[in-house]
Amino acid sequence: MTSIERTAYPRFKRLITARELHVFFTPSEEERAWAEEVTDTDEHQLALLVALKSYQRMGCFPKAHDVPDQVVEFVRRAAELPESTLPVYASGRTAERYRSWVRERCQVRYDGPAARTLAEETMRVEAASKNNPADLINIALEKLVEAGLEIPRFSTLDAMASTVRGQVNEEILAGIRGRMTGQERARLLGLADVIGLDGKTLFNALKQNPGRATWSHFKRLKGHVEWVDGLGDPGKWLEGVAAAKVSDFAGEAEAQDAGTLKDYTEARRVALIACLAARARMRARDDVATMFCKRMAAKAKKAREELA
Repeated sequence: MTSIERTAYPRFKRLITARELHVFFTPSEEERAWAEEVTDTDEHQLALLVALKSYQRMGCFPKAHDVPDQVVEFVRRAAELPESTLPVYASGRTAERYRSWVRERCQVRYDGPAARTLAEETMRVEAASKNNPADLINIALEKLVEAGLEIPRFSTLDAMASTVRGQVNEEILAGIRGRMTGQERARLLGLADVIGLDGKTLFNALKQNPGRATWSHFKRLKGHVEWVDGLGDPGKWLEGVAAAKVSDFAGEAEAQDAGTLKDYTEARRVALIACLAARARMRARDDVATMFCKRMAAKAKKAREELA
């Protein structure tokens, strides 16, 4: 479950400043007159104004117990209602009628199926390049606001983001596996097999660090580049896959060891290893270039000293 604090989903802060209360929760004279005209009691008037100001601020209706007491008290004083007034409804039907009035006044459409459809379509498109559920939720929120639709509950969007991300990721991983030959798949899967008596695997070699910029390490790194190149062509495997997704998949594979990696299905395992191999290939080339520059800089410094 995604933490709501990591998203842009509207919610009340634990501490609301006096400035925020005045800016966002002060009902205008027109709003006060409207609420007084359409309601029959002080309780209903306060409940309607609290719902209106909360909706204007958040884009959705919070549950009654989620509205901070300081917001209720501020709206009550601004509307000049008696101190004992509480924001209560006579019935659930009354509450629903008041919500309809608030939506009409804010020119927002309440259409649960349409909102969920738009949110899911948006997440599905964005999940092709983004892997963080919070990012998917935030983009869906933007689209819902632009469309003038009431925002679904956070739990709905959170569950949707998790489901959509999982489906899209499986489609991407299946595509990676499908672009590999049987020989390439067997070669990558074999990296997780134990070789020798020391219990080591070639899978760990994909995580190799270049070490110090010495000549012996340089020759070893050159051999590592040739070995990684021999695994196959990552450019073909990852064609059309967003770089951010490749990085996320590679990070997932790198966080595992050969033993835990075998807990994955074979299809997912080979695709994750392919992403890690692509990262290893890129990193190995960067390391060779960096190490070569360091060696040349050391040679140049020594030459300048000898010349001096």
